[in-house]
Amino acid sequence: MKCTIHAARQFTRGTVDPRLFGSFVEQLGRAVYGGVYEVDHPASDEEGLRTDVMNLVRELDVPVVRFPGGNYVSNFNWEDSIGPKESRPTRLDLAWKALDPNQFGLQEFMHWARKVGTEPMMVFNLGTRGLAEARELVEYCNHPGGSYLSDLRKQHGSPEPFAIKLWGLGNEMDGPWQVGHKTAEEYGRLACEVAKAVKLFDPSLELVACGSSNVFMPTFPQWEETVLDHAYEVVDYLSLHMYFRNDEKDIATFLACSAGMDAFIETVVHVCDYVKAKKRSKKTMYLCFDEWNVWFHSLQKDKEQKPWIVGPSLLEDVYTFEDALVVGCLLNSLLRHCDRVKIACLAQLVNTIAPIMTETGGPAWRQTIYWPFYYASKYGRGEVLDCRVEVGSYENAQYGTIPYADTLLVHHPDTGEIDMFVVNRHQQQALAIELDLSGFSGSYTLFEHIALEHQDQYAVNDKLHPDEVVPKQIFHGDIGSIVEVAPLTWNLLRFHP
Repeated sequence: MKCTIHAARQFTRGTVDPRLFGSFVEQLGRAVYGGVYEVDHPASDEEGLRTDVMNLVRELDVPVVRFPGGNYVSNFNWEDSIGPKESRPTRLDLAWKALDPNQFGLQEFMHWARKVGTEPMMVFNLGTRGLAEARELVEYCNHPGGSYLSDLRKQHGSPEPFAIKLWGLGNEMDGPWQVGHKTAEEYGRLACEVAKAVKLFDPSLELVACGSSNVFMPTFPQWEETVLDHAYEVVDYLSLHMYFRNDEKDIATFLACSAGMDAFIETVVHVCDYVKAKKRSKKTMYLCFDEWNVWFHSLQKDKEQKPWIVGPSLLEDVYTFEDALVVGCLLNSLLRHCDRVKIACLAQLVNTIAPIMTETGGPAWRQTIYWPFYYASKYGRGEVLDCRVEVGSYENAQYGTIPYADTLLVHHPDTGEIDMFVVNRHQQQALAIELDLSGFSGSYTLFEHIALEHQDQYAVNDKLHPDEVVPKQIFHGDIGSIVEVAPLTWNLLRFHP
């Protein structure tokens, strides 16, 4: 099947904010205990942080990590997680029916973040707590000294402020499952007042207000309009959450689900711009897609887990090759909307619906979805070109007309190189790709082709076979102007002038 892609230097979608390749660590399942933190593990350092996990996180080059939740945060008292570990209380985590020993708290997270080279996105508890606790948390974390809470941080072993710039104003507050669930009016007022208070401390702080928990919420998109009516001028981003599943084992529909992400983003953009027009504001509201992934494999198993233990095995999806193709499409969707989506967090990072899996006391390995995220993070930071694609398509009952090629071009002005991410959705036919760069001066040559492919769409990476699904270099020889990509594959094609 022929696929022609047209691109020009002067037509771009936008410049990618590196924080688009962020992730998420929540006190959920084994994400923390048995994941990033395991005191007795042979690979752990003096702080109990698993160095094998840190190495894999560094490979991903994740610029921002959201913490500590997620649903967990709405019942979290930040004061429980500071000070000497032996004096920290063990609490009940109502969100996930687990015991929280508070051994991995604010200081441990900040030390871990510095070691892996990421910046924190700290989330306020606006479920059971409110404005006073948020203000105090910012003072503890960010004030240099001379006040009670900043001096308390120094006593706890952190003489320098954490200097956290990005803050989330609660989590999924539209969800009835949330501890402290609020109406849009209640949450919008609270988010506005918290934002005003913490910006009195530091107006440069970046704040993320809660959008809808998913596109199927009965209050979507009225929730966004109401919240922004209250908080438009004092927040910087609106959040989006979306997870994808394939219960029916319908690969054609599953591979089309990024069209659902596209539609979700575009609807929220329209609401933001409507509120901007209504308020006659000059400010543009940007988006923070701070939870996204494939999630459905572990749902039945999770119902069998024993409650009220530390680090239960929850949400441990073992990802297939098929899932990796979908994650590649979802990354393309986020990149296509880089003009408005400035931050995104793959949920989550370790063990819990994650690209990295560990065995408690044992090894760590890369899941199948690790690879498209790794290459997007490495080569997706540049200018996204506004390309036009000529290719065949198929009709899908859920998502409409879907092109067989999901493509995305990133131009790097410093080197002149162009990187193409392409997922071939066709189950039988290869794509013969012709790249028309007549809008660029000079000619371009393919110098690298990396592909993720497998004969079994349900193949997985596990402890015994950690490299079952791995990328490989494709050698084309003298290919001329046409590049072929195999059916049901994720591909990275790299061109230099």
